Amino acid sequence: MKVVRAAEMRMIDTRTIEEYGIPGLVLMERAGLSVFGRIKEFFRPQKTIVLAGGGNNGGDGLVVARLLKNAGWNAKVHFLAAARKASPDCKAQLAAAKKFGVPVIFAPPEERDFHAALVVDAIFGTGLSKEVAGEYAKTIGDINRFGEDIIAVDIPSGISADTGRVMGTAVRADFTVTFGLPKLGHVLYPGAEHAGRLFIEDIGFPRGLLDDQAIPCELIERGPMALIVPERPLNSFKNTFGHVLALAGSRGKTGAALLCARAALRAGAGLVTLGIPEEVADVFQSRVLDEMTLPLPSKDGSVSIAAREHIFSFIHERGDVLAMGPGLGVTPDTRKLVPEIIKACPVPMVLDADALNALEGVSNFGVLADAKAPVVITPHPGEMGRLIGKKTREIEEDRIGAAAFLSERTGAYVILKGARTVIAEPGGKIFINPTGTPGMAKAGVGDVLTGMLAGFLAQGVTPLDAAMLSVFTHGLAGEIAACKRGLHSMLASDIHDTIKDALETIENDRALEDGQKRQLPHIP
Repeated sequence: MKVVRAAEMRMIDTRTIEEYGIPGLVLMERAGLSVFGRIKEFFRPQKTIVLAGGGNNGGDGLVVARLLKNAGWNAKVHFLAAARKASPDCKAQLAAAKKFGVPVIFAPPEERDFHAALVVDAIFGTGLSKEVAGEYAKTIGDINRFGEDIIAVDIPSGISADTGRVMGTAVRADFTVTFGLPKLGHVLYPGAEHAGRLFIEDIGFPRGLLDDQAIPCELIERGPMALIVPERPLNSFKNTFGHVLALAGSRGKTGAALLCARAALRAGAGLVTLGIPEEVADVFQSRVLDEMTLPLPSKDGSVSIAAREHIFSFIHERGDVLAMGPGLGVTPDTRKLVPEIIKACPVPMVLDADALNALEGVSNFGVLADAKAPVVITPHPGEMGRLIGKKTREIEEDRIGAAAFLSERTGAYVILKGARTVIAEPGGKIFINPTGTPGMAKAGVGDVLTGMLAGFLAQGVTPLDAAMLSVFTHGLAGEIAACKRGLHSMLASDIHDTIKDALETIENDRALEDGQKRQLPHIP
């Protein structure tokens, strides 16, 4: 499903009106009717206050008030703008509401009473471009404190439709009804938290406009992921599904390497070899069961520059994918080794953790751009900040912009991890992952993702499809693990253990050869 910025939604709206001949008032009527329908679905008739601004969002709210009043509800409108400054369609809806007997009140904030009321927020909509202040800020504060239940029309007032950022202050809705397509502010945090439960309503926009390939952002959905999961032919054997070399681990960081390697196997890779510092080889050898090990020349507990030829010899002979970084350590030798491997490696690479830390700074963009094979990088916001020279806060404020910038500059597939992981591909497309849980904010979780991604690549999945499938499955496995272990107690190893459940849940959307779907328990 496409996800739009405010300007893209305005263009859809304008083209629907001008090219397809659907009047703006008709769209407004349908928008208000869809909100009215959701209110009736969830609430009994009660005291309802509609907060309406002077734009088209306010016009939508006026339609809601009129429909509620006509259905016998105790509904009234607080109009927050001067009537003479309202948009033409909003003025028309204001006149209609008055004719239907809706009380329309022009009162200062201190005279508005939201106690024990159902509140419909139709103040700003998606067009907000500046910080909320003054009387509007006080009104939003009062709504949040005193409103019994809050329904946002299109988007909670105060949330940036383009980034999800709180513009000074913002309504905290119990649910939001939006039209046509979700906006970025609905799916990116903190906007997603303010939106509450999101409903996307069809109000008559042409399907061709909603599916326009010029819209770069998409929300990853389970159905398409089911088609990406690699099939397992009956006549296959372990080499059919690829061999991953995981260059990972160092003194004191053996767990990260093991989580990565085991996740690659859980994702379906046929073989996994751990490239590890020889001085800690005994530690690994005592813990591996399904993985193989490749002891490499080491220095100060980490792989040394002398390991270069050993690594390339292995890749040329047996390796199909290289996963590099989890627990690798950042030393003078790894800072030299990592760029050399990236530039010369002939197979797809997944770079995470210390492999990214070894590339700190924009001066290393050329290393990624010069890679011979596809590169997928998986930074968290802190690592992303170090890569492009920004603070973590700046990355979080514009996750899509940061990921798109790095992908464009390097030609790499960028997976910016976090709440709503963002994938950027070199062609300019952006994909947002909806799965995951706060319980995943724990050490080792990213190492599991790196292994899963390498495992899918080893099976021949393309870099973009592997990126989408891995983040979606990883987040879903985290949700399942949280159900079993709890948000506080779940571990990265629990996510590893639930990869199977997540893949089966996804595959349930794909019919089996006999036309029957696998019966699986519902995962909330």
